[in-house]
Amino acid sequence: MITKDILKKVRRIEIKTRGLVNNIFSGEYHTVFKGRGMSFSEVREYQFGDEVRFIDWNVSARMDRPYLKVFEEEREQTLMVLFDASASGNFGTVKQTKMEMMIEMAALIAFSAIKNNDKVGLLIFTDTVEKFIPPKKGKSHVLRLIRELLTFTPQRKATRISAALEYAMHVLNRRSIVFLMSDFLDENYDRPLRAAAKKHDLIAIRIFDRREKELPKVGMLTLEDEETGELVELDTSSQEARQAIAEQVTARTKAQKDIFRKSKVDLIDMATGTDYVEALIQFFKNREKRLQRG
Repeated sequence: MITKDILKKVRRIEIKTRGLVNNIFSGEYHTVFKGRGMSFSEVREYQFGDEVRFIDWNVSARMDRPYLKVFEEEREQTLMVLFDASASGNFGTVKQTKMEMMIEMAALIAFSAIKNNDKVGLLIFTDTVEKFIPPKKGKSHVLRLIRELLTFTPQRKATRISAALEYAMHVLNRRSIVFLMSDFLDENYDRPLRAAAKKHDLIAIRIFDRREKELPKVGMLTLEDEETGELVELDTSSQEARQAIAEQVTARTKAQKDIFRKSKVDLIDMATGTDYVEALIQFFKNREKRLQRG
């Protein structure tokens, strides 16, 4: 049963993300994610300067003057969102949780895809794949995906990114655009990441909260790992303790960046409470420049 509150949230996200897509974002998406190739569209009369190699000699012979084959881009693609619903996504100290930010970003990406007539699918995972919605077109389908994300209750708490990647490799038969959205508090996913990146256009979106690295100086704290339930006592008044946490997070972040780089996976880093729209646009502009350089 979908409550009025959920419907309001869906509507609010739809208004926000569709407006962004219509005004600024869909062009960036279209430019970076080009179609699969070119298909024959029609013939037209040859004009000076046209490529001679595209002349349709059979039509030209019948019409007694040269005609040219016209091709157009095969635009339709498949976009799949791999969404980490593990318990660590419930953390957030600035305006929103990591999960809430991921839902808004997923909606923006999905509306951009259907604006370009692409199919969109959703895979929700924890340490197992908990829900898979096959790719389809249309606004009503995207609204369904948003409702699913807003109402979904995970059965498990932990994270296993490799499970999501392996499942996606199994169900996506042709090359697709895959957005992997997670805080990446996991290990041993580098192999399936490399394999997925070879088969698909894979982009990782890593969501984090600054307080995961920069703890406030508030004395003794009891910290709970939301995925394992483990409790840790920490004296945040200790400079050494805060420094140790910061160094640990920095080392993990560096190791993850090395994995993405070696796997040739593009990475978008996003902190909760920041402008993800500007970050996505900048990412696509940088990616376009890189593609133009070859």
